[in-house]
Amino acid sequence: MDIGVLGGTFDPVHVGHLIIAEKARIRLGLSQVVFVPAGQPWLKQYSDISSGEHRLEMIRLAIAPNAFFRASAVDLERPGPSYTVDTLAALKRELGPETNLYFILGLDALAGLPTWKEPQKILELCYLVAARRSEAMDVNMDSIERSIPSISSRIIILDNPLIDISSSDIRQRVAEGKSIHAMVPDAVERYIREKRLYV
Repeated sequence: MDIGVLGGTFDPVHVGHLIIAEKARIRLGLSQVVFVPAGQPWLKQYSDISSGEHRLEMIRLAIAPNAFFRASAVDLERPGPSYTVDTLAALKRELGPETNLYFILGLDALAGLPTWKEPQKILELCYLVAARRSEAMDVNMDSIERSIPSISSRIIILDNPLIDISSSDIRQRVAEGKSIHAMVPDAVERYIREKRLYV
């Protein structure tokens, strides 16, 4: 079984996340894509992020129309900083050793992979599916290959539509009283308004 994994802070989840997940699912013939909100993102340890409960509920609302998507609280249930290698290991235990995991990330995040916890083990646990988020975005694969030998054989570059939406921009727009219509699913927009998030 081939399963996609899309991790992130998801504060909030937006249509860009959904489009990339669906594009990866179709391109790779994935049985499912699992959305995993980070508990305590190690790269954002000192950032003010919404509670895991809010972020998980927004994901559930956003993915409800797609039977191929599901949410996992695996990172939220584990204490301490969230590391990709631990998330993938937990999912592998849950889904079984015969499951092939495809970790979906931005091409910009791929450049920082050598600084992540146990990058070599990440490669043993999954294939990396890198999505380009802007036309100008590129990555020096030679440099990454020097840091993590054989990484090239475990990477799939996703040719996806370029969507210029970011969670930080959505939060700022809400704080300024601007519309976020069409940037997030309608159910997520209602949830943000009802719970008065980001104001």
